[in-house]
Amino acid sequence: AIKPQMCICSLVFPVAVTIKTLVFPSETSDSYVEMVPLKPLQLKAFTLCMRLATELKGEREVILFAYRTGDYDELNVWRELDGRLSFYLSGDGVFFQVPELGALKTHLCVTWDSSSGAATVFMDGRKSLTKIYKKGHTIRAGGKVLLGQDPDSYLGDYDAKQSFVGEVCDVNMWDSVLPDRTIKDLVSGKRVQRGNVFDWETIQLKISGTVEHFDNF
Repeated sequence: AIKPQMCICSLVFPVAVTIKTLVFPSETSDSYVEMVPLKPLQLKAFTLCMRLATELKGEREVILFAYRTGDYDELNVWRELDGRLSFYLSGDGVFFQVPELGALKTHLCVTWDSSSGAATVFMDGRKSLTKIYKKGHTIRAGGKVLLGQDPDSYLGDYDAKQSFVGEVCDVNMWDSVLPDRTIKDLVSGKRVQRGNVFDWETIQLKISGTVEHFDNF
């Protein structure tokens, strides 16, 4: 049986706030969580961070974050079949060979800047090499953000074999590339400026299907 666990991110805050830990216990095609953003996702740069764990090691691809508009997958983050991490901006993706995700919580961040095309991944504060990807591109507003499923149409056509199984918390997003030092501070639990696109402290979540959620104080 799955037992409620206190997300490590609950240790960060000096005041009592509700911290949400989401558990996706099994492979499904109908369980997901919609995240309501603080501002439209019309982005020329971003930093997206989360803490997560999954034991789907090498068995299949796993969706970690999905933002879709009516016609496009605007921003999807994946654990690929071969263990690489990747993200896609309306087309072909950029891939990173990194240590595989597992049962122990990993702090994961991905960053991208349109002006330079610089794309990176951070795992527990360690930065990958920089790759040049989608220089000049703009992420478009008007879609929905989901955890747990990859919508192949606008909030539909889910594939259980791509669904997320595991635990996730502390999902934050900024409309800029955070300094390396700030990302390391996030990992160590220091208080930094909260995400201005998604702020896990105050975020509104819409849960569908079988997703367990725990509010820790």
